[in-house]
Amino acid sequence: MLYFGKKAEECVKKEKVEVMGKEISVISKQEQDYISLTDIAKFKNPELTGLVISHWLSNRYSIEFIGLWETLNNPRFNVTEFSNIKNSSGGNGFVLTSKQWTEKTGAVGIISKAGRYGGTYAHKDIAFEFASWISAEFKLYLIVEFQRLKEEENKRLKLDWNLQRTISKINYRIHTDAIKVNLIPPELSGYQVQYIYANEADMLNVAMFGMTAKEWRVKNPDKDGNIRDYATLEQLVVLSNLESINSVLIDQGLSQSERLVKLNQIAINQMKSLLGSVSLKKIK
Repeated sequence: MLYFGKKAEECVKKEKVEVMGKEISVISKQEQDYISLTDIAKFKNPELTGLVISHWLSNRYSIEFIGLWETLNNPRFNVTEFSNIKNSSGGNGFVLTSKQWTEKTGAVGIISKAGRYGGTYAHKDIAFEFASWISAEFKLYLIVEFQRLKEEENKRLKLDWNLQRTISKINYRIHTDAIKVNLIPPELSGYQVQYIYANEADMLNVAMFGMTAKEWRVKNPDKDGNIRDYATLEQLVVLSNLESINSVLIDQGLSQSERLVKLNQIAINQMKSLLGSVSLKKIK
């Protein structure tokens, strides 16, 4: 299931593909791809993209499709409002905008963004459906170019991973004990324990790295990506463990502050263990 809170809005990476002479923007959030409906709509009418999207959304079949997608992927989707909208559709005066859809139903499959990445975007599943309504030919070329983009990304990731492993192997030989100590998560202050974090992901960041994603960006304004992109192999292993342990602690009914203290201590202990691991040195 997918759910994106406010913090997820910040984690955006933008790419572009060219389809039949039109440049189509693609953004990624938490490893999910969203394609610009605004750019797709330009193929039909470059001057009235908002109206084109609204016409498609006002179609009963479109509403049923995106409503089903939300039901399958969004645990917070308001099915009651969805039913009301679906029952109202089909009439001559019925009009639905993307903003109305998201505000009334809590939908996450379609998002409207202002600023740098402005426009209306939709999850790739929905974007392909919209493209089909625009033009079957356009949809086919969009899928081909999107797949090409993902293949290129996978190749880059593979190269980056191999490069990172090589660099890590070289750097490991010159690491001193003092440097290793700096990788151990700091014990949290009383203020940090009492602070209520916006979401569980940031709480895990604090337990592992001693800071939130926003605090990391403020300290590292010259770096792209996010705090986890710069984590060591050991930190990523421990972070993965913390995510699993956190779900167990949630089931046990522990408050966020209680879980934060436990997870921080677990992170410290596991990092100490991993940094002294002979087997881990071999994989590096």
